[in-house]
Amino acid sequence: MKALRRQRALADYTLAALARRKVKNLALVGVFSLVVFLLASAMFFASALRHEASAALEGVPDLIVQHLSLGRQGMISEDRIAELESIRGVSKVRGRLWGYYYDRVSGANYTVMVPDGGQMPAPGQVIVGEGIPRARGLDWEGAPLFLSRKQGDLNRFDIAQIYSSDSALLTADLLLMNEADFRAFFSVPEGVYTDIAARVRNANELATIIDKATSLMPDERFVSRDDIARTYMKLFDWREGLMVALGAMAMLAFAIFAADKASGLSAEEAREIGILKAIGWDTRDVIAMKLWEGGLVSVGAFLLGAVAAYAHVFWFGAPLFAPVLKGWAVIYPDFALAPVIDGSQLVTLFLLTVLPYAAATVVPVWRAASADPDAVMR
Repeated sequence: MKALRRQRALADYTLAALARRKVKNLALVGVFSLVVFLLASAMFFASALRHEASAALEGVPDLIVQHLSLGRQGMISEDRIAELESIRGVSKVRGRLWGYYYDRVSGANYTVMVPDGGQMPAPGQVIVGEGIPRARGLDWEGAPLFLSRKQGDLNRFDIAQIYSSDSALLTADLLLMNEADFRAFFSVPEGVYTDIAARVRNANELATIIDKATSLMPDERFVSRDDIARTYMKLFDWREGLMVALGAMAMLAFAIFAADKASGLSAEEAREIGILKAIGWDTRDVIAMKLWEGGLVSVGAFLLGAVAAYAHVFWFGAPLFAPVLKGWAVIYPDFALAPVIDGSQLVTLFLLTVLPYAAATVVPVWRAASADPDAVMR
C-alpha cells in the first residue's frame, strides 16, 4: 500500500506538471498521435482487405487452366475439358467465359462474365455490380444499359438485378451476361472458352495433378488458388508499404524530436529537478516522475492515434487511403470493411513508438537528478 500511495502521488504531481506546460505537451501529443494515426490506418486497412480477400478466395476454383499464345492468354478449346476430366482426382470441370469491356461513356473498365449456376440472366438482360449504375447514373432495376464495342454497334441490355454494396469488393465493376449474349457481343465462337476451372477432391494431391496435366497439356498454364492468394497478398503488402513509407517520414521527424529530447533538458525542466532534489526528492523519485510523464504522453498519444485510425478505417471507410489501397481506377467499390485488426502489428507499432520516447526521457533526467542540486539550479 505504501508503494501504491507513492506511485499515486508521483502520478498526481506528473499530471500537475503536464498541465503547467499544456501548450507544449498538447503539441507533442498531436504530433505523436498523427504518426500513430498514419501507420495504424495503413495497417488496419490492409489487414481488413487481406481478410476480405481471403474470404473471397474461398470460392475460387482449386485449379484454373489457361491457354498461352505468344506469351499471352488466349481462348482455350473445350476439348481440354475432357482431357482434364480424365485425370484422377479432378472433378467439376467447366469452361468459363469472361473478359473486360471499356466503357467510353464513364471511362471505366467492366469485368464481364457468364455466371455459373442459378444467377444466369435471361437473354437481353444483365446483372451488374453497384458501381456500374453509379458510373452511368442508373439507380433502378429494369433500366436500359447501352453498350457499344465499335462505331455504329449499339447493344441494349436491361438491368435485371443490381448487387448490393455488401458484396462491392467483388462485384463493384462486375457485369453478368447470358452465354449467348456474351458470345454475340464479344464475337466469341462456339467451342472455346476464356479458361477452364476445376475442383480437386484432395487438396494434398494438387501438385501431382498439375504435373500430370502439364504432361498431358504442355501448352497450357495451370494456376492454383494458392498462387492467386499469394499474388493478392503481395499486392496488398506492396500498397500497404507505400502508406507505411509515408508514415515512416513522419516517424523520422518524430525520431529526430525524441533524439533532441534525449540530448538534454530545457532550463525550466532542469531547474524543476534541482528544486525537487533540494527539498528532499530521491533520484529514483525524479526518474520515476519523468517516466510517468513520458508514459502518460506516449501511451495517451498512442491510444488517441489508434482510436482515430480505427474510426477512420472502419467507420468512415478510410477516405485518405482507399484510392491507393483499393486500386480501382474509376469505379471505387463502396463497402464497409469488417473490423479485423492484426494484434502483432499493433504491438509492433506500440513498441516502435512508445518505448523509444519513454527511453529518451530517462538519460537526461538521470544526468540532472544525479548532479548537485545547486549546480543544476544555477
